[in-house]
Amino acid sequence: MTATLLKTPKAWPSILLERAGAADPLDLDAATKAGAFEGLRVAIRDLGPVATIAAVGASGLRGRGGAGFPTADKWRLAVATEAPRRYVVANGYGADPASGTDRALLTLDPFAIIEGVAIAAVAIGATESFIAVRAEDSAAIRGLEAAIGAATDAGFIGFDVSGLGHDLTIAVRPVQGAYMLGEETVLLKALEGKRGQPEQRPPHPAERGLYGLPTVVHNVQTLAALGWILRHGAEAYAKTGAYDSPGTILVQVRTPAGEGIAEVPLGTPLRDIVGLGGALPAGRSVKALLVGGPSGGLLPPDLLDTPYTFDGLRAVGAHIGSGSVVVADDRACIVDLARLLTRFCAGEACGKTIPCRIGTRRLVEIADRVVEGRPKPTDGALLADLSADIVASALCDHERLTTLPLTTGMRYFSTELDDHILRSTCPAGVCHPIAVAAGASS
Repeated sequence: MTATLLKTPKAWPSILLERAGAADPLDLDAATKAGAFEGLRVAIRDLGPVATIAAVGASGLRGRGGAGFPTADKWRLAVATEAPRRYVVANGYGADPASGTDRALLTLDPFAIIEGVAIAAVAIGATESFIAVRAEDSAAIRGLEAAIGAATDAGFIGFDVSGLGHDLTIAVRPVQGAYMLGEETVLLKALEGKRGQPEQRPPHPAERGLYGLPTVVHNVQTLAALGWILRHGAEAYAKTGAYDSPGTILVQVRTPAGEGIAEVPLGTPLRDIVGLGGALPAGRSVKALLVGGPSGGLLPPDLLDTPYTFDGLRAVGAHIGSGSVVVADDRACIVDLARLLTRFCAGEACGKTIPCRIGTRRLVEIADRVVEGRPKPTDGALLADLSADIVASALCDHERLTTLPLTTGMRYFSTELDDHILRSTCPAGVCHPIAVAAGASS
């Protein structure tokens, strides 16, 4: 299914989706005329590995997989690690079932991702790379394989690229799994055919990753920006977006009025992003924003001016995560919403550690009794304490972030939690058999 692209202001730059309007995204001739693989040519012929890494570092590009780690720093760590081989892995799995940003990029411009993988391979000295996608997404797999075939036939990737001695082979690797595949060590395990569970870090995958060798793992959006950066220059990229978070990112916006995907400059206020989804139905108002996907933070409307950056969102208890921004109107019950999100994350956990395997399920059990009218007076404090224990002992980000819906819900919507626990009422009239408060929204 083709993604719906939302209309954005003309002043916003188009980097990731600059070729998204092409009639045929698999038309290599049209793509090259529009700039595809020019950045790879710059990396191979003009810069070389060291200068390519320096240029990406100067651009300020940070990983779009959610953590925001500086891309060039990951490359430098891989290069500094002595090894017979190195790998590049593009994560196009799109672990969040409600966000189609990565799939949209795979579909709309596969050549941008292929070029980015090749540039990263040149930079770290890798000759073999992989693009991981959902095994059930046959359309994306066919499109990527066709694009790789066309790029190989044209000499952009393959053996002895451009006659300069570089071997750059790229293969599509369908993977099956769950939400945990957004974590890079879990993805690498899946690529090796092993059980998808996270590994203790350090060592980081850039030091010891796929098959025990240095591996840089990047979200497909990170890689798709590389060609633009090398064509237009690091300074041009650094001037877009926010000072500490340059560039653009794809955001899945969902409101009661509609949904779609937009390319957004980092640093854009949440208010402007929400506005892309259209006006709310008459008589409705924004009650909360879920920012970051199922493990995101629930933010109140008075934080609509928060900048959409890695650090700006962390400061208020949310994160970029899967690039999802969901608007809940005044009909939503925040307690019930936080419970459902926590249940999803707990169910998707791999179960490797006790705090994650048991602790997250205890969170769900407590939230269940709160919304079912069986709360204990101490449940609010118990939820807060257990969440803090889970975060403090977490092995991976999935475990740490699973607590966010509940903790931000308690932080910003404490009155609504008190209504459920202390007064046995649900102001939104959602939770049953709790009594509906007088004047509840219909």
